[in-house]
Amino acid sequence: MIHFIIYGLSGLLLEILWTGLSSLISGDFALTGHTYIWMFFIYGLAIFFESIHDKIRRYNFLIRGFIWVFLIYLIEFTSGFILDILIGYCPWDYKKSTSLTFFGYIRLDYFPAWFVVGLIFERYHDFLDNKIMIK
Repeated sequence: MIHFIIYGLSGLLLEILWTGLSSLISGDFALTGHTYIWMFFIYGLAIFFESIHDKIRRYNFLIRGFIWVFLIYLIEFTSGFILDILIGYCPWDYKKSTSLTFFGYIRLDYFPAWFVVGLIFERYHDFLDNKIMIK
C-alpha cells in the first residue's frame, strides 16, 4: 500500500512539473502546472509494474523500454476510456492539442518520454525495495 501511495504522489508531482514546464513553451512564465485527482489512482497502478519489472530486468533496455511504453499506453488508454464512461469525458483529452493521438486517450508523440519514464521507474522501484522496506 505504501508503494501505491508513493507512486501516486510521485506521478502527481511529475505531472505538475511536466505541465508547468510545458506551459513555458506557451509563454506562461508563471509555469502553471496542473493535474487531476484521478491521476493519483492511475499513477498508483505502477505498483502492478513491480512484478513485471522483476521478470524483465534481464532483458536489453530497448526491449524493456518498448514494454514500458506499451504498458503505459495500455493504462492511459484504459483509464481514459473508463473515465469517459464514468464522468462523461476524459480529463486529458489529447484531441484538443495534437493529431498524434489514439482516440484522444494517448499521445503517440509521448512515446520517447514514456520510454524514458519506464526505465526510470525501474530504478525507482529498486530504490523503494532497497531503501523503503515497508510494503
